[in-house]
Amino acid sequence: MVIKGESLIGGQAHGTALRLDAPISFWGGVNPQTSAVTLAGHPQEGMKISGKMLIIDRLIGSSSSSAVMLELLYNGIGPAALIIGTKDAILPVGALVAQQMQWSLCPVIIAEGIPFQSGDKLTLNDNKLTRIRTADAPREQ
Repeated sequence: MVIKGESLIGGQAHGTALRLDAPISFWGGVNPQTSAVTLAGHPQEGMKISGKMLIIDRLIGSSSSSAVMLELLYNGIGPAALIIGTKDAILPVGALVAQQMQWSLCPVIIAEGIPFQSGDKLTLNDNKLTRIRTADAPREQ
């Protein structure tokens, strides 16, 4: 299955999907030293976003989230790619600055109604997101 979206930061990435089941702000919601979701009560609390094809349908929160994304990428523990369901300038700014500083590349794509779930194996090539294998294993921590 292939989904086309709007590429905000082009590039290629592949890996295991981690879909956040509830909105999140990275400011106070993700630990920039460990990449763990720290927002109390969040369905993915305790899970790490490092190296994941991170799917977030809806973001909330602070403009400081871009600084958290930048710190994650600087520390080498950011997501492999960011797949967001709605237009947002905050997280992509952190990814764009990291790319400009040549610290890390985190492609960003906007696509509504992403059908992929945590555990799916995905490949992103600029504006095309492809599922290469369906989740069949327990969710990773």
